[in-house]
Amino acid sequence: MSEAGEAREGRKRASPERTCIVSGVKGSPETMIHFALAPDGAVTPDIRRKLPGRGVWVQASAKLVAVAARKQLFSRGFKTKAVAPPDLADSVDRLLEEDALQFLSIVNKSGALIAGAMKVEAAIRSGAVAALIHASDGSADGVQKLDRLLVGRLGEAAANVARINLFASRQLDLAMGRSNVIHAALIDGETSSAFLQRLRRLALYRFGEQGNSLGAAATDG
Repeated sequence: MSEAGEAREGRKRASPERTCIVSGVKGSPETMIHFALAPDGAVTPDIRRKLPGRGVWVQASAKLVAVAARKQLFSRGFKTKAVAPPDLADSVDRLLEEDALQFLSIVNKSGALIAGAMKVEAAIRSGAVAALIHASDGSADGVQKLDRLLVGRLGEAAANVARINLFASRQLDLAMGRSNVIHAALIDGETSSAFLQRLRRLALYRFGEQGNSLGAAATDG
């Protein structure tokens, strides 16, 4: 393992568990949403965990964030008056989605993202595909055709390839700087893995553990 890889593994092992202020469940920061308190007492989502202060944590679940806001649990967590807007859960969803799409743009610039039917098919045949991305408003026929090709190429191992259908075509267009993106392929690599981590977090937040399965959003398999 490289020095960079060893450093990442060390950070993972050293990553402390956090406690959700709603459920009391403990988990890694990657499975939680961090919230900070603004000077005016407003509860501020901190999805990249960069704002100063300890803050409080809620499991990555839209339902639990909504409960925390509705029941004013942030005040208890911060041990002071904290004002959470009623649409806080929706705000977190938008931030997670924007973060994922911004990183998808980075993946595209790195050359690890391929669009266009023929190019996607060629990527599948190469066996180096980490994920297939389908526009949520695209044709089901196209999805099925690519899935059959993937299964034909990889067999049971096709279950290890993520399928992503969280974004509309217009969102993919903006992220990739081109028009009419319906299908794309993500090539194996560190940048792609980092993007998929963001996708899994977004899927977990929206759909829960069941949403992190094949056909729902994004998955390891």
